[in-house]
Parts: sequence; structure tokens; C-alpha cells
Amino acid sequence: LTRASSLPCSGGLIFAAGTPSVALRRGWTHGILADALLPLLLTGVLLFVASRRPATSLEAPIRPMQLLLLSYIGVVLHVSMDLLNTYGVRLLMPFSQHWFYGDVLFIIDPWLWLALGTGVGLSIRRRAPNWSRMSLAVAAAYVLTMLVSARAARAEMIDRWQQVEGRPPQALMVGPIPVTPLQRQIIIDAGDRYETGMLTWRPRNIRFDTDDV
Repeated sequence: LTRASSLPCSGGLIFAAGTPSVALRRGWTHGILADALLPLLLTGVLLFVASRRPATSLEAPIRPMQLLLLSYIGVVLHVSMDLLNTYGVRLLMPFSQHWFYGDVLFIIDPWLWLALGTGVGLSIRRRAPNWSRMSLAVAAAYVLTMLVSARAARAEMIDRWQQVEGRPPQALMVGPIPVTPLQRQIIIDAGDRYETGMLTWRPRNIRFDTDDV
């Protein structure tokens, strides 16, 4: 296992044999240059496709500026959500290859998908957009709660490690795990070794895998 980078957002780590498979995709397509250009490309493609379709009286007129705004919102939200997990993104590509990580949400968070999916489903079924707005509010509250949890867990681990080892860890990840938001996976770079374990909020407990040896 190799440590790819220490993290400025909340201090995660990427551990992989060689280069992570996400390095290219979460670099060139997720960096600030892509964030600026991809919405323009998407808008252009959609306008071209729309121009090739026969117009009907039932279709609303296409407003290019609104379409461009939605494209920017979609791309920026996509990158922002990817920033919240342990994979992270190379946000400054192509100007810098530095990785940024959030360590807030699991890569495919079931509770987030459930909240958003329920809102979309109810909005379509009942023809009431308020359900979508409500699901967005619930999802935003969940993400904010997980963000606070990630910050608190990181501070807790740094404090506990300093008490035991007398120095802060070189790098630290307190990452989310699927289904159970009240638990977090611990990976610590101690300099001469890696320590792994689990942090649990309820009941409040920190357990390292070496404790079982």
C-alpha cells in the first residue's frame, strides 16, 4: 500500500497499488479548466440536438442562457459531491495535480440516494414539485450533518493520537463507511507504519485493529 497524498480538506488518504484508476477521470474532467469548459460543450451539444429535432407546438422554447446556467450548476454540483468522498478530486488540474478530499460521504451513500430518489419519485407520481424541494432540503441537512461529523471525528482522532503517541499523525483518514453513518473507518500514517481501526459515535468508542492481536 502506498500513501498517495495528505489532504487539505479533512485529511484523507488514498491507498492503492500504483496509481488509482480514478486519477485520470477525477483530474482532467474534474479540474477547474474542465469545470469552465464542459458546461459550454454540454450546452452546445444540447442545442445542436434540439436543432435537429422537428419542432412541435407542445415543446417549450429553448432558452440557451438558462440551459447554460443549468449545465454549470450540474457540473459544479457533480464535482462538489465527488469532493465530499474519500476518493477526492484533483481540483486544480491542469495547473496542479494536488488531491483534495472531503472524507464526508461514502462513494455511493445509500441514505443520500434514498432521500433524493424518494423526492423525485413522489414528485413525478403526485405531480407536486414540492416533494423534490423537500428531498433536497433533507439531503442538504444530511450532508451538513456528515460534514460536522467528519470534522469532529478528525479532531477526536488527532487529539487521541497525540495523547497516546505524544505527536500528531503524519496523515489521517477518518472515512465514512456504507449504511452506518455513526461509524467511520480510521487509517493513520504513523510514519513507520499504518494503523487502522474504527470510530463509533454511539456508543462513543475508538478501536484499532491491533487491539485484537
